[in-house]
Amino acid sequence: MPEPFHPKIVSLRGPQRRGIYLLPNLFTSAALFGGFFAIVQAMNGRFELAAVAIFVAIILDGLDGRVARLTHTQSAFGAEYDSLSDMVSFGVAPALVAYVWALKGLGKLGWVAAFVYCVGAALRLARFNTQLEVADKRYFQGLPSPAAAALIAGLVWVLNEYGITGDHVRWLVFVVTLFAGLTMVSNIRYYSGKDINLRRSVPFMVVFLIAMSFVLIAYSPPEMLFTVVVVYALSGYVMGAWRVLQRKRNLQANESKS
Repeated sequence: MPEPFHPKIVSLRGPQRRGIYLLPNLFTSAALFGGFFAIVQAMNGRFELAAVAIFVAIILDGLDGRVARLTHTQSAFGAEYDSLSDMVSFGVAPALVAYVWALKGLGKLGWVAAFVYCVGAALRLARFNTQLEVADKRYFQGLPSPAAAALIAGLVWVLNEYGITGDHVRWLVFVVTLFAGLTMVSNIRYYSGKDINLRRSVPFMVVFLIAMSFVLIAYSPPEMLFTVVVVYALSGYVMGAWRVLQRKRNLQANESKS
């Protein structure tokens, strides 16, 4: 009697079976290590190293997807692995760094703020994954988790640079942590920059300004990086308020015409 036909088993043995691409997942693994390293350093009380490790993880996270697209090595495994790595590096690590550095002194309020950030990152990543095909590519819905992580890490890095300990700024860290966590799950739109065409020619002044920005960041990394992140985190609220004002003006103009 012939054996029953199993399409799934046959497809696994056929040419459609694909392995795990090494190059992009190496970048993802490195980003994951950055988040893990930040957690270890925070537990050891080396908060500046923890903040730097989170920024390194952000850079590596931005590279893995681009490498996958350039080498045509995108895969479902890579997407899932990247999401899990982001949860550790941009969800758990910043929350733990903020808690150990400053929020622990607030008791229950401290770990509640850290958890709000952590669950905000998880929900943000889940929403991003489920809306990947239908979302407007030009904008993010809610503050991206790498930007939220940079906000926490940048705050820790800058204040440590000036010798300010977490005990003196507990409430500031509390407010920033809640702001980052809640903004991640908000409907506020943030410019993604995905419509920028790097192959298009630009004026000389644009190239000069980009070069100067690198010089400024190299001259004073903590202050400049934190300033950029703060401006980006507030830009969504500014653009949202601008759109509300524009709608009100349009409504008033239409009412005056009628």
